[in-house]
Amino acid sequence: MEDFEAHRAHLYAVAYRMLGSGSEADDAVQEAWLRAARADLDALGNPRGWLTTVVARVCLDMLRSRKARREVPLTVPPSLAGPDPEQEVVLAESVGLALLVVLDTLTPAERLAFVLHDLFGVSYLEIASILGRSSDATKMLASRGRRRVRAAELPDEDPVRQPELVEAFLAAARAGDFAALLAVLHPEVTVSADAVAAGSSGPVRLRGAAVVARQALLFSHRAPHARVGLVDGAAAILVAPGGRLLTVMTFQVAGGAIVAVDVVADPGRLGRLAVGA
Repeated sequence: MEDFEAHRAHLYAVAYRMLGSGSEADDAVQEAWLRAARADLDALGNPRGWLTTVVARVCLDMLRSRKARREVPLTVPPSLAGPDPEQEVVLAESVGLALLVVLDTLTPAERLAFVLHDLFGVSYLEIASILGRSSDATKMLASRGRRRVRAAELPDEDPVRQPELVEAFLAAARAGDFAALLAVLHPEVTVSADAVAAGSSGPVRLRGAAVVARQALLFSHRAPHARVGLVDGAAAILVAPGGRLLTVMTFQVAGGAIVAVDVVADPGRLGRLAVGA
């Protein structure tokens, strides 16, 4: 599987921009690895192109599934985490948080067409084969996505205010203060939780300030075990009852509000995080 490993960073970049979630991108790349293990990559003339198509199909299925279960409640407290070192490089080169937020408003087909063509240079013909549509229809999908992205005016990330907002989020959750939670959340905030954090068979994604605030209130009883710490150098919430780290919540902040939360509880991923006081 040396060919696969040579393209892993690229595949993660595609999956992250398609899904907007580190944990879901990990899952998509892992599924692509399983499919690649059953194929003969050496016999392929363009392994990178073949793997990109595989990841795109996996992400498309995940996006469609997400739309069908957009507000599935979590059954255990969420935890958010950052990527491993290789993935950190990918995220640093990302086109930015504003794009990820806007992409989340597109349909799965629009998102795939725009991301693959405009960000990764995949031809309309290849994208059309993934979507099962004509090249002309695929161009229209990408064009609609492009117009929405260009119209977006979400401010850039605001690392200076991140610690303040994370502290305020935790304080509001501890107090069970719904209004205070809404005050620190962007109206279109998203929460992504891995399968372990969600207590489900797969990752769960929530969207909207009211939905996220209600979810945070469900876990206020766990707040005594939570504290603000650092994950990959950024302010995050660490949930560690009895001193054992069980969940981590990382935050993305823009325009003076929390716009995304990533929750990770999978022991393997937790072990790869750079966690500090």
